[in-house]
Amino acid sequence: MHTGRRYAPYDFFKWTLQDTLWLLLIATVPTVLYAAGLHFIALPWQPVAILGTALAFVVGFKNNASYGRIWEARQIYGAIINDSRSFGYTLRDALGGKRSDTVQKMFYRHFAWLTALRFQLREPRSWENMQRRNNKDFRAGHYTIPEWETRLDDELRKYLEEDEWRYILSKKNRATQLVALQSETLAALRRDGVINDFQWTALQRGIACFTDGQGKAERIKNFPYPRNFASITTYLLVIFIVLLPFGLLREYSMLGNGTFLEGYTLWFNIPFSAVAAWAFHVLDSVGESAVNPFEGSANDIPITQISRTIEIDMRDMLDEPSLPEPITAQHNIVM
Repeated sequence: MHTGRRYAPYDFFKWTLQDTLWLLLIATVPTVLYAAGLHFIALPWQPVAILGTALAFVVGFKNNASYGRIWEARQIYGAIINDSRSFGYTLRDALGGKRSDTVQKMFYRHFAWLTALRFQLREPRSWENMQRRNNKDFRAGHYTIPEWETRLDDELRKYLEEDEWRYILSKKNRATQLVALQSETLAALRRDGVINDFQWTALQRGIACFTDGQGKAERIKNFPYPRNFASITTYLLVIFIVLLPFGLLREYSMLGNGTFLEGYTLWFNIPFSAVAAWAFHVLDSVGESAVNPFEGSANDIPITQISRTIEIDMRDMLDEPSLPEPITAQHNIVM
């Protein structure tokens, strides 16, 4: 997540540099050919304008859908924050306070769940964009992804006892099994009379909320923005970018007629066609960069920071003297 007021112009320049050079090249080729006397390559601008209007609607639809996905992901993790805090103090007070070994064990198991979930959400998918060259280059100079820099088994070892650690690592969906262990512990406490039915119901409701939040996050992670919509946007964008300089050739060549610029205004087609194409391309790229809110991009939901915030709050409930440091932004990017 970007925490500054805005991206710097240099950031956008660096992020789009390779694509911008291609756009300039695409605008240059027909302009040079037209200047060389091949006037028949000029297209009427009206069909290109109609295509551009249709593309604007499609790109706008995609960006709205992308924003909807990232906002839903933020709501999911906002709910996980609140549910974790309420589960923490309800569990602490039901089981006898801050000194209880069971309370501490279940708190730390919850930290392990947060850790396993964020690692699972950072796993790459074939439709995600983090392996694109421009995203890799931008990431290299601005931030790191903690889940790609460390190992899950090392992180889980901080929170789990040896037998539980080995058991969880043997499972496919580690986050689900950690929640299942919490439920199993609550059931045992109820059978032993440590908690009553009312307390068990309240705590089990918290477990259900975690399961619900995890499932919603996994749905966004594992269900991409529909490929049919993504594909048609890409195809229309490519067609528009290629045709745009052809459609403006005649207009720019006649722009300076009767003035001292006659014969020279044709070359305006290169920068202005590139700028118009750049605007559509960047709008599409912005939507694409936000459509997968857990992939590790600079526009992602900061699940690492949120998980650390929850851990700090819950450790503080136990009056632990040494709390982990909050996750801070790197170059205005926080993960």
